Amino acid sequence: MPLHVSPAPAPALRSVLAALGSPTAVREARTPALRSVQGPLSPELPLPVHVLEQITPSSDAPQTRLAGWRFLIRSGERAVAAADTMLTPDGWAFSRFFEGPYISATERALRQAETVKAPYQPRLLSVPGLYMLTLWLHQDVESDASVGAPAPADLLIPLAPAPPGIAAHRPHRVADLLPTMGLRLTSALSAPPATASTSAPAPLLTTG
Repeated sequence: MPLHVSPAPAPALRSVLAALGSPTAVREARTPALRSVQGPLSPELPLPVHVLEQITPSSDAPQTRLAGWRFLIRSGERAVAAADTMLTPDGWAFSRFFEGPYISATERALRQAETVKAPYQPRLLSVPGLYMLTLWLHQDVESDASVGAPAPADLLIPLAPAPPGIAAHRPHRVADLLPTMGLRLTSALSAPPATASTSAPAPLLTTG
């Protein structure tokens, strides 16, 4: 069933279009694919990026906040990069271009979501404590995509690469996956500092 993709705030879209039209912004982006593309580029499939801020193993009311809107940048039939926007005191503004595994993983998860029989509103849910990004399929397709928390019957599709022990690209009900994420976050917080790796990836919102 087709997904109910919510329109991004108009200023957010305008900021991305302006960045795409700026040779300086494209040239300085750390995205070789974006710099090497010949032909027009277009921002498509806007998705609100929500960050999971608080969760416990028994929590059924996770707390989230909107971090920005993300656009896939297409060249022809494929996405070559993505663009993030953020809310500033002056309104929505372009943040950065990036590329990497989450681009193709997002496209794959969206294709998976289109095969689900029920209608959903697609969002992205970032779990920085687990270095995890998921496609969040919200059941209330008429709701404001910039607010709200995952409902128990919503679906989460972890994007690859996913944390160890959590299967990427396998849809999970929030009620089923939330306790697992809560346990893992609790374990991560209680681990002694010596177990932290200096080579661990940065939180998702800084790496894409």
